[in-house]
Amino acid sequence: MNIQLSDHFNYKRLLCFSMPSIVMMIFTSVYGVVDGFFVSNFVGKTPFAAVNFIMPFLMILGSVGFMFGAGGSALVAKTLGEGKHEKANQYFSMLIYVSIISGIVIMCVSLLLLRPIAKLMGAEGAMLDDCVLYGRIILTVLPALILQYAFQNFFITAEKPQLGLVVSIAAGATNIIGDALFVAVFRWGLAGAAAATALGQVVGGLLPLIYFVRPNTSLLHLTKTQYDGNVLLKTCTNGSSELMSNISISLVSMLYNIQLMKYAGENGVAAYGVLMYVNMIFLAAFIGYSNGTAPVVSYHYGAGNYAEMKSLLKKSFMIIGIFSVSMFVIAEVMAMPLSKIFVGYDRELLELTARAFAIYSFSFLFSGIAIYGSAFFTALNDGLISALISFLRTLLFQVVAVLLLPIILGIDGIWISVVAAEIVAAMVTILFLIGKRAKYHY
Repeated sequence: MNIQLSDHFNYKRLLCFSMPSIVMMIFTSVYGVVDGFFVSNFVGKTPFAAVNFIMPFLMILGSVGFMFGAGGSALVAKTLGEGKHEKANQYFSMLIYVSIISGIVIMCVSLLLLRPIAKLMGAEGAMLDDCVLYGRIILTVLPALILQYAFQNFFITAEKPQLGLVVSIAAGATNIIGDALFVAVFRWGLAGAAAATALGQVVGGLLPLIYFVRPNTSLLHLTKTQYDGNVLLKTCTNGSSELMSNISISLVSMLYNIQLMKYAGENGVAAYGVLMYVNMIFLAAFIGYSNGTAPVVSYHYGAGNYAEMKSLLKKSFMIIGIFSVSMFVIAEVMAMPLSKIFVGYDRELLELTARAFAIYSFSFLFSGIAIYGSAFFTALNDGLISALISFLRTLLFQVVAVLLLPIILGIDGIWISVVAAEIVAAMVTILFLIGKRAKYHY
């Protein structure tokens, strides 16, 4: 089905257009989980805990790509909706070049600070050495990771979501094959898992770069451009919600690890790592749908087609609701089987993980509302509201909950805190949508 941003979107068209983005995000999350599976089963519990311990820091650095991608694609799609195609390509090109430069600078600084930061987070002994080993290998390809995250959004704006999916599959396959060879066959241990991930990120970042440099049939291509501080500021402001969301998730993950070390030790950190892997896969459906439909909202907002915006919002909440119930049911049924995949070798750890999973899965009933709401306001180029929703959902509400509830409920309070935070975030998102409907005419 040939679908353009300017089309009218019924349920079928909306799902067809967003499906490549959904599958792309799920697949990206799945191959992100592969390292954990191979490290846990072939290298050991301490290296597995180390990967989960340092990963939030690495994700904070890569999240710059989400900011450029989400904020930039909304601006570029809006510009396309206004009929300014040449200017849209200039904006796109400048943002990709800035992404590359930013990645190189952040990589150099982070390589110098990695060990002190891991120590500051609480890693010590063998776990500290594993954190540094894994982190240094991943950081060497950070510019490619930032590009990969940015292009995920721009492929959709370029009306080539299927191509974005192909790139993600290629990157994921590289990672999975690399893990199987480097860890399971060659027995390179943690370094092999990191090398496999790094190779996958190189594929995910460089293939889109090659595509957009060459003549292509999409709406976008890389061209000569000039630095525009206002465009960069608008992009960063509008994309700050995605940056804030990813930074907040990583910071909260660090806090969870600290609390879990206090209440359950290394087993708690390992159990949380399993939850985060599965959580990434489940939430990827919400994120993929939100990213996949955001350029459509931006285009129609730029074109002044408010009836279509209202239709998109109504249909999207229906789809999000169906996703939410389905994920909750799947999570409850699969709690034990999914836990066994990662930690079936340790009975105590398995029981802890399965119980945590059964409690945590209630959060899937509510998380999609705030995720979509934040992306919707980003698509409207309202970075302030989008960032506020992300800040409240991923940082403030969760920090308060994870600090207070364990005092009352023990370790179960840590798992319940996510559910409580998602419920409050969903309520706040609905209030924002009601309060802003007169301004944006949706």
